[in-house]
Amino acid sequence: MVTLKDIAAEAGVSITTVSNVVHNRKSRVSPELVAKIWKIIEREHYVPSMSARSLANDQSCIIGVITHLTPQNTGSTVGDPFLSSFVDSIEKQTRDEGYYLMIRAVEEAKELSALSRSWRLSGLILTGMFQDDFFRTTKELGIPYVLIDSYVDDPDACCVGLEDEKGGYIATKHLLENGHRVIAFASPSVRPGGVIEKRLIGYRRALAEYGISYDPSLVFTQEISVEEGKQLGRLLAAKKEITGIFASADILAAGIMAGLSESDVSVPQDKSVVGFDDLYLSQLTIPGLTTIHQDAGQKGILATEMLLKQLRREPIAEKNIILPVHLVKRGSVQPPKR
Repeated sequence: MVTLKDIAAEAGVSITTVSNVVHNRKSRVSPELVAKIWKIIEREHYVPSMSARSLANDQSCIIGVITHLTPQNTGSTVGDPFLSSFVDSIEKQTRDEGYYLMIRAVEEAKELSALSRSWRLSGLILTGMFQDDFFRTTKELGIPYVLIDSYVDDPDACCVGLEDEKGGYIATKHLLENGHRVIAFASPSVRPGGVIEKRLIGYRRALAEYGISYDPSLVFTQEISVEEGKQLGRLLAAKKEITGIFASADILAAGIMAGLSESDVSVPQDKSVVGFDDLYLSQLTIPGLTTIHQDAGQKGILATEMLLKQLRREPIAEKNIILPVHLVKRGSVQPPKR
């Protein structure tokens, strides 16, 4: 059976060079040499042994994309439209570097530790992290990691985040500017130190600017899914005093709009709705959803670049990157009826 050593000897290059070509790290090898090596590989029908590579490097060349915030009802990760919106960019970059992805929802620290040991993960990209035992376990694993949408107080942690507080402020202010004064805040449970709390802080800041006192009874916590959103929409339909709704995620906003429609409450004629994320579905709702835009793809790209630099032992100039947000106006907001 032909080996990397055999291919390297025939091509007149190092084993490392052949390995770079096999695992698609072509940027390090000239196009002519890539073509020469692949010609030998195809002629000899060479197939790389990932198990052998794993044993040699004590790594599996698998990068784990871990979400710590598991939907309570479905436990789904792939079905989460926001997660899928940036996993695509992560997969492309890691594939180009010869790595594979494992996408998992992990709730407990001991499960993360067992997962890392069992699969010999090369690195981790994690979402929804807090300053808790789960984060401490992540650090203790001793492998490179990057956090997405996580607020942890650690100067050594690589993080890619968002202007969450500003997004909550902009969304609420847009409703206020359109004349709404009783505005609901809809989200999953608000946990201290998370993105939802930041967006709620923005909501409260906008209200304060307009001299409106914060009313906890206008905060509605609901699982982020269309069906749960529809239930909340039906509940909000009965609350005539509420004319504006800020939902902390587009999928929740879309569900609310569906529930309102089922209750014969029109958007935006009866109630106005603003979402957050600017996912593709915000363009499919009727009317189109006014929402806070974030570049989820760029978030995945930056997180992957950070992780790959760690794996290559390259310096990282900026370990904490905060991406901007802005309002996208569609048809779901107008002044309330007088």
